Amino acid sequence: MQRMKMPKVIKLKPSQLLVLTFAIGIAAGTCLLKLPLSTTQGISWVDALFVTTSAMTVTGLSSVDPSTAFTMFGQTVIAFLIQLGGLGIMSFAVLIYMMLGRKVGIQDRMVMQQALNQTNIGGVIRLVKYMFIFAFAIEFVAMIFLSIVWVPELGWRKGVFYGFFHAISAFNNAGFGLFSNNLINYVGNPIINIVISALFIVGGIGFTVLVDMWQNKRFKKFSLHTKIMLIATLVINLMSMLLLFVLEYGNPGTLGGLSLADKLWASWFQAVSPRTAGFNTLDIGAMHEASIFFIMILMFIGAGSASTGGGIKLTTAIVIFLATLTFLKGRKEITVGKRALDGGYIVRALSITIISILFIVAAIFLMTITENESFLEIAFEVVSAFGTVGLSMGVTANFTDFGKIVLVFIMFLGKVGPLTLIYSLATPSGKELVRYPKEDILTG
Repeated sequence: MQRMKMPKVIKLKPSQLLVLTFAIGIAAGTCLLKLPLSTTQGISWVDALFVTTSAMTVTGLSSVDPSTAFTMFGQTVIAFLIQLGGLGIMSFAVLIYMMLGRKVGIQDRMVMQQALNQTNIGGVIRLVKYMFIFAFAIEFVAMIFLSIVWVPELGWRKGVFYGFFHAISAFNNAGFGLFSNNLINYVGNPIINIVISALFIVGGIGFTVLVDMWQNKRFKKFSLHTKIMLIATLVINLMSMLLLFVLEYGNPGTLGGLSLADKLWASWFQAVSPRTAGFNTLDIGAMHEASIFFIMILMFIGAGSASTGGGIKLTTAIVIFLATLTFLKGRKEITVGKRALDGGYIVRALSITIISILFIVAAIFLMTITENESFLEIAFEVVSAFGTVGLSMGVTANFTDFGKIVLVFIMFLGKVGPLTLIYSLATPSGKELVRYPKEDILTG
């Protein structure tokens, strides 16, 4: 009797599984947003895909107005997709495993390591536990404060829902808002400015940093990564605020017509938002070109590793800067905080940056062929999509279906990470068994 052959089980690498789960989540979300129950007048499949991808990748760009195009059910779906994308599908899978009392296997831990951008597999499950505790607690407190502002304006049902939606959107650095002009009407409101900016700053510094701060309490005991993130975030936020305040001070379309107090609030909010969130209290399209270009740089840099934000990550930019500084000083070893950095981190940082630039340039090139908007507007939207920021110059809805699909891919790339996507497609070459003689080439 002939034995039946068992079907071959396809084994996926952690990077492939991560990409696949995100793709499945986007497909499911697209179908949900296409339901008649989700929209007020119906939207196209491309727009449903665009908004779903933007929510799952916690970007915030939208080809339709979320405040008018979607019903409360549709907006709830978007909030769920934001939470799912911000904390990660695999994180929720691990949470369900733990609730059911099941053991999380090595394969799942490796996927979580890839998703959370951790250097080793140890402590990944503990990080996931803290991540959910921090996220839900912070979002709940924020919802209460935001409801204080919006319940008197919108009523209990709508006010609380708006607080719930914006708390999730801000903490997960999504930038989705339920007002047609985002938060421009609240440019001088202290509660909105403090709560929303605090949410996306905390969400953007990374859960690794939050856990380290919670466990060690004192700055001296923090890890090198935590110290770098805290200091760099403070410095870059204050410098950005000062620069935007100076650049936009007399601009009648942005800060020009505001009081000094409102100018400071708006400068702060718009300085800290581009690296992570995508909320705006100023009209981005009315800004000077210098300010727009500076915001593009902030969006490209992005948030911290293992955070809800995107971009190449702040620590990546710092490593490249330190490597350049070390070279100019004629040194061979990169040191920071009395610690030396391994050469592998420099190669990784450069790889992430170069791959990111190549994808961004390719997307801009393609869209300049098919779209009728200006080069600056196209470049801004592409960089915003890659950084999963969500800031817009108001032209997203004008793009063709092809342009929207290009942005969908860039948002997906920005969320899963350039190296993760490349690793998921590449075939490992194995160990190098042959070493070749070295020879110099001329550079510079």
